[in-house]
Amino acid sequence: MGKSTPMDREAADRISEAAGRDPCCDTAQSGFDVRAQEAADRNEQDE
Repeated sequence: MGKSTPMDREAADRISEAAGRDPCCDTAQSGFDVRAQEAADRNEQDE
């Protein structure tokens, strides 16, 4: 398996912006934007 990169705030913001631009896209429909924000929050707490 490849190296994993933790979700950071910048990446989560990009994902959320993309989901906001197109609410019908797979990212928005699956709730990935919300999960990305939650992961970024967790990763900031770990630092």
